[in-house]
Amino acid sequence: MARVFPEGRLVHGMQLPIQSQSTIYAEPWEAAATAADLAEIARAADRAGFGYLATCDHVAIPRRLAGPMSTVWYDPVATLSFLAGITERVRLLSHVAILGLRHPLISAKQYATLDHLCGGRLILGVGAGHVQEEFEVLGVDFARRGAVLDETLDALRRALGPEEYPEFEGELFSFKDLGQLPRPVQERIPVWVGGSSPAAVRRAAVRGDGWLPQGDPRERLPQQIARIKELREEAGVADAIEFGAITEALYVGEPGWDTGRRTLTGKAEALAESLREYRALGVDQIQVRFRSRDRAELVDQITAFGAEVAPLLND
Repeated sequence: MARVFPEGRLVHGMQLPIQSQSTIYAEPWEAAATAADLAEIARAADRAGFGYLATCDHVAIPRRLAGPMSTVWYDPVATLSFLAGITERVRLLSHVAILGLRHPLISAKQYATLDHLCGGRLILGVGAGHVQEEFEVLGVDFARRGAVLDETLDALRRALGPEEYPEFEGELFSFKDLGQLPRPVQERIPVWVGGSSPAAVRRAAVRGDGWLPQGDPRERLPQQIARIKELREEAGVADAIEFGAITEALYVGEPGWDTGRRTLTGKAEALAESLREYRALGVDQIQVRFRSRDRAELVDQITAFGAEVAPLLND
């Protein structure tokens, strides 16, 4: 079993800004931000008691998508390794790593080393990917990316286990008598599967230790969670699974500027009351995000959330 957080409590984490700058969620100030800004935000979340920090994954963005997606996508392993050296307690999550773009032994080497360096704080968040050109240029069959990810996950379970010489025999990958040290600190790296499609939901149920939905509104979560539990039971998987959710944008206090009509704003008590509803829906961890106009405002928001809102999430 690879449960990350205590059962029965609503835990909060966040996707870091700067490291991915899709126009869907990036703030204008992030375009000129630096590694020092990223570091200060990560340290603030670590101090504020956040459960995890997350980074995204894309290798290359085609011109046809560069407008909405941008081409700013930091490498997750490099970024999480940087964060490992400047944080102390917060978990480090790849949300999500497109594992099908890489041979499982390459991913195993990277993530085992990362878990070793960060003292066992890694959560491996995975997804199938959606950018066809990215797969084609790397010689991976885009149409079969789901099957590729499934076998990659099975191979990684072996390659990230305790054995110095892991063995795996599959349709796409096979290896034995090839040693990899160092081993991860964690006996079993927790794998959280991202995505809300039927295939992603099934993958989370059968192969995941956690589920990271992509864009599901609150009212859809109970149905998805029930489906995962049903599929998990059918597959004979007895271990508990951690359910996640991505919250609406937040602002602690009264912003005094236009944060958008979908942003939850107000005093700590009101925000906590709204966020506690996720726990009632069956969610174990929420990924929060804050509106901000610069690094200082975001750090203030993270600090205020940790001090004022987080203590009320489990009342």
